[in-house]
Amino acid sequence: MKTKNYNTMYIISITLIATLGGLLFGYDTAVISGAEQSVQLYMIDNLGLSSFIHGLTVSSALIGCIIGGLISGYFSNNFGRKKSLLIAAVLFLVSALTSAYPEFLFFNVGEPSVGLLIAFNIYRILGGIGVGMASAICPTYIGEVAPQEIRGRLVSWYQFAVIFGQLVVYFVNFGIANGQPSAWVNDIGWRYMFASEAIPAFLFFILIFFIPETPRYLASKNKEVQAFNVLSKVNGSKERAQAVLAEIKESLSKKTASGKLFSYGKTVIIVGILLSVFQQFVGINVALYYAPRIFESMGAGQNASLLQTVIMGIVNVIFTVVAIQTVDKWGRKPLLMIGSIGMAIGMFGVAILAQNEIFGIWTLIFIVFYTASFMMSWGPICWVLLSEIFPNLIRGQAMAIAVAAQWAANFFISSTYPPMMEISGGMTYGFYGLMSVLSALFVWKMVPETKGKSLEQLESLWGKKDKKSSEEVSQGNIWK
Repeated sequence: MKTKNYNTMYIISITLIATLGGLLFGYDTAVISGAEQSVQLYMIDNLGLSSFIHGLTVSSALIGCIIGGLISGYFSNNFGRKKSLLIAAVLFLVSALTSAYPEFLFFNVGEPSVGLLIAFNIYRILGGIGVGMASAICPTYIGEVAPQEIRGRLVSWYQFAVIFGQLVVYFVNFGIANGQPSAWVNDIGWRYMFASEAIPAFLFFILIFFIPETPRYLASKNKEVQAFNVLSKVNGSKERAQAVLAEIKESLSKKTASGKLFSYGKTVIIVGILLSVFQQFVGINVALYYAPRIFESMGAGQNASLLQTVIMGIVNVIFTVVAIQTVDKWGRKPLLMIGSIGMAIGMFGVAILAQNEIFGIWTLIFIVFYTASFMMSWGPICWVLLSEIFPNLIRGQAMAIAVAAQWAANFFISSTYPPMMEISGGMTYGFYGLMSVLSALFVWKMVPETKGKSLEQLESLWGKKDKKSSEEVSQGNIWK
């Protein structure tokens, strides 16, 4: 029987606090699904603006996410993972309150204007910066604290928190709108939806004070005593802590390339970026952000569409748990490839139905099948791999670039959805299906299996500064 070399309760407690950043990620990005039609009526239609402006407004937080992703490396490396999460929490709180009341200081309620629309988007961008920072730093934090035996499972809980945050806000949005006339929702209800985020944001801010800095960050700043103390608590053994610390110090001592971004070659950076881009190009956030509108196109009313969105959210949570239970048993690659195939089936099914203008239960089934496939694979596993594949010396920089690429791809896909749908629904969903197929080929050819290895052991995958030939990479030999 295998002995546990870690302190389970301590690890779970700090992981749960760190994953609140994921819950806020999900909450902030999905709250717009219930409010976007009201915002459209108030600040888009009243001003006679186009569907492109509508798409940009729905996706404006993603501009902040790109910025947050880009600056996360600087904050993470210079101020630490913990202090950076505190900054993200403040941004979540400020954004929640000002998005709910964008007229704050400068405008009058009930008087829509271009200036008000710009202010609303700025407030959403602030929250997006918090999301971008949290999306890079939370998985990094968990990955740097977690023992290698359960690292995949713990980082996957971050994605569970993202999906749970989305599910919570679906319930909140439904609860606010349920039984209320549309006029009230369009006037007041949407404000309550945005303001509700202030509650988990404040909780996140308070609880961050109770978690330690990561041992790998502490070691990188020559704070070895503090790093050893955290490792001792995590591993429940001073001997194991000493062994892990020695491995970390050996990794950090490899400063021949001064920790420059391409110290370990370009392949690791390319793989990280492509993991991020494919996670978005398969179209998942279209399904999440526009879910009520998609269901309304099938004939559901406003409240019924919000209820169907809640059902989809429950399915997402269930299948994220499937990934959590299997990621450290089956490995990362098998789950990603199974998920890619499932997503392709789901999106091609929706595409065929949309092209033939067939809407009904089968459209709902294909969308749920698609999102379930994503949640058991690319949803959590992408974050697991991003927290694992980058070597210690470049983790902050590389994670920032990969996450910024992810949010840029997210922004592109989300903002182009309304105009693409005006051209052809079948073409739009077919494009996401094609991306799902390409994502499977990418995983098969380029993504390494990381199950059961320490973060320091994984550095050897990257061929000592690209000494492996491009031929070996293309044949997948370096991953064997």
